[in-house]
Parts: sequence; C-alpha cells; structure tokens
Amino acid sequence: MTHPAVAVRTTLTRIAFALPLVLAASGAHAGTSGSLALTSDYIFRGISQNDQDPALQGGIEYAADNGLYIGSWGSNISWLSDMSTPAAPISSSLELDVYGGYRGRFTDSVGFDVGALYYWYPGDFPSGFNSADTAELYFGISAGVFTAKYSYALTDLFGYADSDGSGYLDAAVNWEFVPSWTLNAHAGKQWIENNEAFEYADWKLGVTKAFDGGFSAALAYTDTDADEALYTNTHGNDIGGDAVVLTLTKAF
Repeated sequence: MTHPAVAVRTTLTRIAFALPLVLAASGAHAGTSGSLALTSDYIFRGISQNDQDPALQGGIEYAADNGLYIGSWGSNISWLSDMSTPAAPISSSLELDVYGGYRGRFTDSVGFDVGALYYWYPGDFPSGFNSADTAELYFGISAGVFTAKYSYALTDLFGYADSDGSGYLDAAVNWEFVPSWTLNAHAGKQWIENNEAFEYADWKLGVTKAFDGGFSAALAYTDTDADEALYTNTHGNDIGGDAVVLTLTKAF
C-alpha cells in the first residue's frame, strides 16, 4: 500500500483476485453487500498504488443484525513490482484485504465502528526484504455527514522497517447537497514509526453522482505534502503528488 524501502511476497494470482469479485457479483443475499469498481488510479491515503494507472477493484461484506461484520476486498497494484530489478526481482500485482469488526451507536445521532484489517500481498520476493503484509486495528466515529477514524499498525507498516505502532488519522465529510449528488471531502495524516521522513498529510475534494441500479461515478482531486524525493518511484513518477481520479462503481 504506501511506499518503498520495503517488499513482500507477491504474484498475480488470477484466481485469488477473481474470488472477491465473483463473491461481490453474487452478493445479493440478506446481510451481504458488495461492489465492483474501475478507477483511473488506486489512491490509498493519498499515495498512488498503481503508478498512476487504472485499477479494477471488488469487495464483499456480510453484516449481521447485531452489528458484527466481516468482509474482503481486492485490487491490482504495481508499487511493489515497480521496485523490481534483475538482481532483486519482485513479483507483485495484487492486494487482498480481509477485515472484520463491530458497528454500533452511542446515541441516535452518533455511531461507532471498531475492528481489524489485514492487508495481504501474495507473491515472491528476494531474501532480506521486509514483508509489506500489514495488520491494523481501527476505531471510527460518525455523526451525520462527518466521520473520523484512527488506524493503528500491529505490524511493520507496509514494509517500513521497525514501524509497528504507526498510525493514520482520517477525517471526512460526505454531504448529499442535492439528491443523488454527494460532496466528498477528506483530510488525513500518516505517522510512520522510526521512519519520520516518510510521514505526510493528505487531502481530497470530490463529488459523487449516484445513478439508478446501484451505479455511481466519482471525480476527486487528491494531494499530499509527502517529500517528492522520497515518493518518486523508479519510473520517475511522484506517486504522492496531486491527482485527479475518476471512479465508476456498481454496488450490489
């Protein structure tokens, strides 16, 4: 997910990538929801995960009436394979996430969400590379159009050495200002233990248009204050720079 100086075990497993998409497409059961999306760039916490190229994404979630839920999500990526060299080859084109937690309410107007999420990057990597696989705990709170969420890394964060205990704070507003049109605003801060030079803030401003049949289109501008020298990849692209992203989604 985030940036360099790392690595992991990753190969593009078409079956593994197809699984969450197939599940999402069949997720019409009670308590089950899913989505398929095509995006012009997979931006995660302000950082391009796919070298500013398109990504196909899909996920599924089961939520029980008592507030418990579990889900999975997948996307193609390139940030690991972008670091590959003949001397240290990296095979990585896939991110698979598994998460679960509990949603409830403090009051009629204030809700909360607590859970755990595991980011998995299947593949093959040179010896000595620090795994990018990451486990996080998170706690979120919502009130009307406002949400806030804090994520805490139980492992090294996306391969940064000695970075367990890192945190990410996300604050967002999603306001339906007219029917079917929603304003999306976000600001976040990524802290990375023992790798302070790679820390940054990110922000987003966009709009989403909902259509009949569960379709939607979102257009967003994103940017960060990440150090360009540290976040420029081997292709010469600043993956932490500003971007305009178009995402088309079908929800089930």
